[in-house]
Amino acid sequence: MQVGLGYRWQAFKRVLNDMEGFEPVAMVLRRPLNAGVPVYTDLDECLGRAKADMVISFTPPTVTPQVIATCAAHQMPLLAETPPAMTMAELAALEQASSSGLIQIAEQYAMMPGHAARLAAVARGLIGEVSQVQISSTQTYHAMALIRAYLGIGVTKTAVVRAHRFSGPLVDPLTRAGWTGQTAAKQAGTVLASVDFGEGLSGVYDFTDNQTRNLLRTRRLLVRGSHGEISGDQVVRLAGHNLITTTYLNRRQTGHDLDLNGYCTYQITFGDEVVWSNPWPQMRWNDDELAVAELMTRMAAWVRGEAEPPYPLADAVWDTKLGLAIEQAVDQDQPVRV
Repeated sequence: MQVGLGYRWQAFKRVLNDMEGFEPVAMVLRRPLNAGVPVYTDLDECLGRAKADMVISFTPPTVTPQVIATCAAHQMPLLAETPPAMTMAELAALEQASSSGLIQIAEQYAMMPGHAARLAAVARGLIGEVSQVQISSTQTYHAMALIRAYLGIGVTKTAVVRAHRFSGPLVDPLTRAGWTGQTAAKQAGTVLASVDFGEGLSGVYDFTDNQTRNLLRTRRLLVRGSHGEISGDQVVRLAGHNLITTTYLNRRQTGHDLDLNGYCTYQITFGDEVVWSNPWPQMRWNDDELAVAELMTRMAAWVRGEAEPPYPLADAVWDTKLGLAIEQAVDQDQPVRV
């Protein structure tokens, strides 16, 4: 069952059309239309009539809290788009729905091939005990989810956030709508923030306006451990007595030059060890689509009782609170305790 036709629906649609085992049974939209399945304008009515194993929602964060509450009340598993709400008060109001254990949020970044490979390298203990993650690639709640994933921590009791905003000239050649044709620089803001989780664990957040799509700004990730660090795809570590090595996470991308085995990201290796392998090599999916496929696979397995939940609402609420605390720390120019 699907609720809404928000922006992220297009990415999910491309993947679900190619995956087996996912069949739409009904849709809930603001107004009726011909969708090939029954369309309702009321979620309560749809949940009462349609027989579904799960709900996927693509609604704006102003609407999502009501979708979450309704599905929780009907004891229906839900995968809702990020973020689950917009304000601290709205997030606090989701506590009851969170306790139902039925709500998951569509946070896919940790499932993208590059991040999945690095997380596998961290889990193998290649750089020892991780204490700090620095990230400059995506906004607030997504970045917080990645920082916590690399640190290996759950929802903590408190965190202290410090943040500042700076500005500088930057051309904005691409947006969500596509190429802008711009060649003149405009002032763009950059937020630098630190998050202290306590017990020696911290995150550093660096994000420039529209950085997710502006290819004039590179994506950077640094994971610092007791025995080395991962910088992008480079792994520097203490590999033995008086031995420090530099090894790279190498992506095998088929379809280039005379590699005619289709076009896909086939695997990512660390030396002769595979740290990520594509479960769908026959599909021409980009990294985001591969992450969506992995998310949906985990969601289905969880609904069947065969796997752990992919990203529970409690985690999403915490990461969104951390993101809002960054904005609050910028506005107030003082530390914020969450």
